[in-house]
Amino acid sequence: MVEASTPSIADAIDGFLASAAVERGLSPHTVAAYARDLARFADLWERAGVSRVDEIDRPGLQRLVRGLDATRLGARSRARAVVSLRRFVRYWVDRGALTSDPSDALLAPRFGQPLPRVLRPEESAALLAASEGETPLALRDRAMLEVLYAAGLRVSELVALPLDGVDRRAGLLRVLGKGRRERIVPLGEPALRALDAYLETGRPALARGETQAVFLSNRGSAMTRQNFFHRLRGLARRAGLAAERVSPHVLRHSFATDLLEGGADLRAVQAMLGHADLATTQIYTHVSRRRLREVVERRHPRGERAGPGGR
Repeated sequence: MVEASTPSIADAIDGFLASAAVERGLSPHTVAAYARDLARFADLWERAGVSRVDEIDRPGLQRLVRGLDATRLGARSRARAVVSLRRFVRYWVDRGALTSDPSDALLAPRFGQPLPRVLRPEESAALLAASEGETPLALRDRAMLEVLYAAGLRVSELVALPLDGVDRRAGLLRVLGKGRRERIVPLGEPALRALDAYLETGRPALARGETQAVFLSNRGSAMTRQNFFHRLRGLARRAGLAAERVSPHVLRHSFATDLLEGGADLRAVQAMLGHADLATTQIYTHVSRRRLREVVERRHPRGERAGPGGR
């Protein structure tokens, strides 16, 4: 429902932040970042004599953005501030307080964004092979690796996964992600087999109390991120990989990149990763193109790093 209202800048900021926290379910960290950015702009609006939302116009917004260059903020922080400003303005455009969107031409500062580190498919396979074993801990480690790589979970989502979040018959996980947003993620057969083996024989041997966490430590409590990170580094060394190259987030990046290289739709990958913004997912298309270029350089007869005869 469109509201034909023109709130004050202060009330408008409060309304936007409340909606971000409650309706959109954004994390407290994100809402706090919006609040800091908009407080800075509110001060500038007050100095410019802008007191109500309907007084916001394009030249004024452009002056605000240019003014960011005079601050000590880094390029990344300035870019985030522009995003906060855009979303605030569009929120009130949607509610009828502005008849058009004066933020549509705002440009954020450019900055170099490092591409995510990923493992090549053969490296991921070697890491999984290193976790093979029949002990309860080996079955757990294998299941955690398979689920992490097959579902692209964040490590916090992995260790917090509850027993009732696993639908073994349908091959689905119900995951509670950032901002307490729930998503459904499918699992492939290898991950399901590893998870079944762990739940049937590994977990019962580790269980000590009533915890509902899927993955347990050798003391029977829920696994922690630190514990899993330590186990993962040990498996990396066993697989012959540099331990510093391997982390839970690297496996999440590898999941997304391998999916895109396999022809998956970008929006499907966004849904599985739980990204609120498609732009966050798009970086994996750059990783995919970079990795393809490396393959061509290494394997093609005319590649820069090809050996004699292209071999």
